[in-house]
Amino acid sequence: MSTVSANNRTALWAAGFAAAMAGVAFASVPLYRVFCAATGFAGTTGRAAAAEQPVAGTSIKVRFDGNVSPGMPWAFRPDATQVTIPLGGRRMAFFRATNMSARATTGRATFNVSPDLAGKYFKKIACFCFTEQTLKAGETVEMPVTYFVDRAILDDPQARKIDEITLSYTFFPVDAEKVDGAKADPLQTPASPGG
Repeated sequence: MSTVSANNRTALWAAGFAAAMAGVAFASVPLYRVFCAATGFAGTTGRAAAAEQPVAGTSIKVRFDGNVSPGMPWAFRPDATQVTIPLGGRRMAFFRATNMSARATTGRATFNVSPDLAGKYFKKIACFCFTEQTLKAGETVEMPVTYFVDRAILDDPQARKIDEITLSYTFFPVDAEKVDGAKADPLQTPASPGG
């Protein structure tokens, strides 16, 4: 009797442990994203609803970089490669994407900021990178990003030494099923100014 109940306890413990590990695995990606956005880990940028007031007499240089992954049939680049902005001041940058293929394709942009330490101070208000983007064959679109550099960077003893930040995007193709679905959906828009 004690062997059976010990085996039942062990089986229940093992099943509970397996369920807990499955839950942790399922939640790990969203939790990692939240952690990265909160801390700026690995150059992850934050999101904000609005910009602050610019800090008079301060400025920081922001550089822009655009790339596409192998297999992505797009040309993608920033309109301007660098600007100087006041800390806390809202700005908008534009990137231009052209679908070089003979069919509609969908892509999603990943992004990061370098140096990594600046990630938590670089805030995006609106960005094309928040959603997938679909371009028709040969289509060219401008993709905006609205951002600011948080003036809290001045309160960080290490980060306040940063005088240049690079915002880099890389577009990756979305799998074929999603591309076909986007092509079939007449309400799908390529790139909206807010997003």
